[in-house]
Amino acid sequence: MALVPMRHLLDGAAEGEYAVGAYNVNNMEQIQAIMAAAKETQSPVIIQASRGALKYSNFTYLKHLMLAAVEENPDIPVAMHLDHGNSLETCKEAISLGFTSVMIDGSLKEDSKTPTTFEENLEVTLSVIEYARPLGVTVEAELGTLGGIEDGVGSGKVNLTDPDQAVEFVEKTKVDALAVAIGTSHGAYKFKDEPKLALDLVKEINRRIPNTALVMHGSSSVPQDLVAKVNKYGGNMPNAKGVPMSAIQSVIPHGVRKVNIDTDGRMAITAAIRKVFMETPEKFDPREYLGPARTALTELVARKMRDLGTAGHAGDFEQKSLADMIEFYREKGLL
Repeated sequence: MALVPMRHLLDGAAEGEYAVGAYNVNNMEQIQAIMAAAKETQSPVIIQASRGALKYSNFTYLKHLMLAAVEENPDIPVAMHLDHGNSLETCKEAISLGFTSVMIDGSLKEDSKTPTTFEENLEVTLSVIEYARPLGVTVEAELGTLGGIEDGVGSGKVNLTDPDQAVEFVEKTKVDALAVAIGTSHGAYKFKDEPKLALDLVKEINRRIPNTALVMHGSSSVPQDLVAKVNKYGGNMPNAKGVPMSAIQSVIPHGVRKVNIDTDGRMAITAAIRKVFMETPEKFDPREYLGPARTALTELVARKMRDLGTAGHAGDFEQKSLADMIEFYREKGLL
């Protein structure tokens, strides 16, 4: 199956009442690991790249790595998604390279740090939808802000999503997916004490806009076994805490259709590499530490796919192109 629009995967998740994991990538090994997990579990998958990842690996290199993943796995539905796009121009660039989905993070200004007003968010989101929708490209937006800063993105402050604003925002934009702020944060240090999440907020927003796919950002669980492994082999991650998978699972029946996972993958890779370096310091061939890192990430992502309910659903999808989505939007009166 070729690349598919993310909206196609989100609609399938809504029908099957599960969530699709969106996994951030920077290099070949990460993409290979995620696709190996998708193949093992027969899961649809969203591969996403942040602006930081695109700067690190170069737009074109990452594009072709993603296309290789699709070519190697013709039975797996894959959406290629831009994470935290900061402007219309950034989204245009991703679309020109074949991304089938983009996120415009209008909750922050172009510096990706300063919160915007509701009106500013609405304006930039509409500009992206007006450009992307006639091309069949899925658009995700964000309302409210997360805590923490990762990959240069984040105000460092939590501003919970207002349900009234969510209704108005979706009515005016008809956005495909809405990322909501419920107290999660970017990075590995999401909570000082016990996790405090406004899970009832998800339920209320879903009650008011039941046909809009909701997205959870900052949703890595920061598994304590990985924290211990990183620290055992020379790392320093004291008091790292994430979002319990049980909390994520509790809101999947309430419209959460996309769950972003980045930090957990970084930790799995780091723990595996540190282990090789500490136990066999004589090794210097990158394949001897990137190989175990790739295996560790595959195991982590496969576990996430099962936990999110995605496993076994790869065969549910018919092939849909961007041209098919243009017709879909036209039939729905969204063009």
